[in-house]
Amino acid sequence: MRKFLIIIVAILSLSSITNAQLWKLLRYEVTGGVGTTQLFGDIGGFSKDNNILGLKDISFRQTSFNISTAMKYRILEDVSVRLNLAFGYFHSTDARGSNITRGFESSTLFFEPALLGEYYFIKNKGENSYMVLRGKPGNQLSFFSMLDFYAFTGIGGLSYKVKPNDKLSPYMTKSTGFSAVLPVGVGANLIYSGNIKLGVELTGTYAFSDLIDGYTSPHSRSNDIFYMLTFNFIYKVKTAPNGLPSF
Repeated sequence: MRKFLIIIVAILSLSSITNAQLWKLLRYEVTGGVGTTQLFGDIGGFSKDNNILGLKDISFRQTSFNISTAMKYRILEDVSVRLNLAFGYFHSTDARGSNITRGFESSTLFFEPALLGEYYFIKNKGENSYMVLRGKPGNQLSFFSMLDFYAFTGIGGLSYKVKPNDKLSPYMTKSTGFSAVLPVGVGANLIYSGNIKLGVELTGTYAFSDLIDGYTSPHSRSNDIFYMLTFNFIYKVKTAPNGLPSF
């Protein structure tokens, strides 16, 4: 009887250790995303005296779109590194704000590569389950146990080209540029199946340039900042025995 109990405990311990390492079978992830952009530059917006924490500067007129893709590698269970590529537009206009009579407007085409590190402060319980690994989660795990929450930051570059309207054009010194950027954000993922996750991210990025909208005000005291809200489709790629992705 004693030997039987020892065998049972050993099997359960081995199973627990094995389950805890299942995430290593899917270290790589490929992501595709679409979302919105919001640029806070020197065109549009309200003065600080008429603005509450900058909330008035969030405007549908200033909203444009982004498309992104990423390749991610999980170093540890709760730490990942990823190469992120984003492409899209920023839109800036004086049609709403403190400078309506000025009438400046611009559209900025951008490309942003970035190297980011992620830390998962809340990790899902599904990826170390054989049930999830083999198919859909089903009803055995709760909705909240299938969620990830993480923070990320890194460094990148922004290549951009500005198209001004007729009123802005005489005040522009150049229409193209490149700037280093510092992205910081938070995100959440939901496991849909063993290989598929759905996610959303909010990224705030500081640019080392004040010309992304094509104009620097004489009263400007800071560089441009932009936000991206992105909805992601994530596919987890099986890791081969040599540690490389197995497509």
